[in-house]
Amino acid sequence: MAEWLRGRVHEAGARGIVVGLSGGVDSAVVARVAQMAVPDGVMTVIMPAHSDPQDAEDARLVAEAFGLRMMTVDLTRPVDALLVQAQQALGTWPPGTVAGDEKTARLAFANLKPRLRMTTLYYVANRLNYLVAGTGNRSEIAIGYYTKYGDGGVDLLPLGSLVKSEVRALARDLGVPSRVIDKAPSAGLWPGQTDEGEMGFTYAELEAYLREGPDALTPATVMKIERLVRASEHKRRLPPVFEPQ
Repeated sequence: MAEWLRGRVHEAGARGIVVGLSGGVDSAVVARVAQMAVPDGVMTVIMPAHSDPQDAEDARLVAEAFGLRMMTVDLTRPVDALLVQAQQALGTWPPGTVAGDEKTARLAFANLKPRLRMTTLYYVANRLNYLVAGTGNRSEIAIGYYTKYGDGGVDLLPLGSLVKSEVRALARDLGVPSRVIDKAPSAGLWPGQTDEGEMGFTYAELEAYLREGPDALTPATVMKIERLVRASEHKRRLPPVFEPQ
């Protein structure tokens, strides 16, 4: 994997790799492998925005454990400012919109944060002539468990062929701190949010589906997984282009 990353950097004429450190196992693995690929060309970025302080602590733990360059860009105020202006401009359009629709509002706010993080990573990457390495794994990509043009907006996906259990195994081999490996996976989108709680099934169940097919799970779980696969198909494709007849 490190050799593959090194080759991609060389092909692009880039000088290194930028990684957003979330405090989770995926970003820790990507950062460490990137360091192995280009030892003097990795910048990690911690980007809190109404986040659990423990996530930033775990991100710093990873950076310190491997001696990674680290910078922090606090996105709390930019997120708040954009949210206020967008809400004011939108108002209650379209007519009949329910201002207190908490589910819709929470999803829009949750997607805002990773999209501003993507913008931040690309600013850093452009300044340094680096590439942005994403942290998505095969499990997440399969069901679209990422934000389009947010954490899905990257140059490279080193973990894209590995399911979650394989990422954890690689993390142990690489010496990622156990506190990071063992914590419940979370995108940190709101307090108490966890990946599995939001998905409605476990990573183990998703992995069984990807490896063994639908017969490995109950029909109810298969229905949940396949509904997410269908709904997220647009995330795994380029935007459709109109072709004149």
